[in-house]
Amino acid sequence: MMKRAPRSTLKSIIKTKTKSRCNVTQTTDAMVELLMLLFLNGLAEEARTQAFQDKSSTVRAQHVRAVSKKMLKKSRG
Repeated sequence: MMKRAPRSTLKSIIKTKTKSRCNVTQTTDAMVELLMLLFLNGLAEEARTQAFQDKSSTVRAQHVRAVSKKMLKKSRG
């Protein structure tokens, strides 16, 4: 099972990446974590599909790299 990123780390990343001063509450932190998990789930699904198309039984790093650019463009919004 994957280890979860500590909440303080997520909070500090959000604060450093924002352009203005913002107050990060617990609900905001939970929403960011949920969005991150949804993105990773979608990335895993697409990588699995790519591996299936390549007739591979395991998902390798090359499959994730092949789909990551497309997924990042789609999630940009």
